[in-house]
Amino acid sequence: MGVMDKANNPPLDRRHDRKVVAMIHTSSTMEPVFERLRREKHLDVDLLHITDDSVISDVIADGCLSGAVSDRVRKHIAAAEAAEADYILVTCSSIGGAVDEAQKVMRVPLMRVDQPMADRAIGLGRRIGVLATLQTTMDPTCNLLRDRAKAAGKEIELVARVCSGAFDAFLTGRLDEHDAQVSQALRELAAEVDVVVLAQASMARVAESLPAGEIKTPVLSSPGLAMEHLASLL
Repeated sequence: MGVMDKANNPPLDRRHDRKVVAMIHTSSTMEPVFERLRREKHLDVDLLHITDDSVISDVIADGCLSGAVSDRVRKHIAAAEAAEADYILVTCSSIGGAVDEAQKVMRVPLMRVDQPMADRAIGLGRRIGVLATLQTTMDPTCNLLRDRAKAAGKEIELVARVCSGAFDAFLTGRLDEHDAQVSQALRELAAEVDVVVLAQASMARVAESLPAGEIKTPVLSSPGLAMEHLASLL
C-alpha cells in the first residue's frame, strides 16, 4: 500500500472491510516477499508497508540497537497504530528489542516476525542452530529463543553461526554470492543440530531454493511462519 515517507503517516485505504496488517520493514526488498506470502496463505487482509532502510544501516554502523534507533522504531510502530492497523508485524529481527519494549504499552497487537519461528524451533528439538548474516541479529534471536524456551519450560542449547559478508552482498544485489554463502553455512550447521532457524527474514529465499530432501534437518525461516500465525489469528 505504499512506503512511508519519514515526514508523514502512511496512507491507509479503508474502502474495504478487510483487516489491515501494518508491516514495519528495514529493507524494501521484504515488501514483495510478504505480498506473495499473503496470496499464498490466502490471507484476506490488506498489508500496509512502512519501510525505513536507514534503521538497519544505523544498527550495523552502531554495532547494536541504540536508543536513538529504538526511538525511531517506536515512532514507526506508533504511526502504524495511528493509521488504525488491526495488527502490526515488525519484520526485522535486529530491532526485536525495540519491539519487546513497545509491546508493553501497545493497544494494537504487535509481534516480532521471528516469534512463531522461535516457538516452532523449541518444539522441534533441544539443540537449535541459529544462522545469521548479521552479528547484530544474533543476540536478539538467541535471546528470543531463550525467553520463549523458558516460558515453555524447556531446556535448549544454541549453536550460533554468522555468515560474514553475506548481508552486504544481499544489500548490494549480489544475490548469487549471498545465497552461496548461506547455503554452505546452512549445510554445515544442519549436520550438527536438531533444527536450524534463519535469523534474517531475507534468508528465507535460500531455504526455499534448496533441492527437496538435500537437508534432512528442519530449517525454519520467519516470514512464512509469521504469516501462518497471522492467518490463525485473523
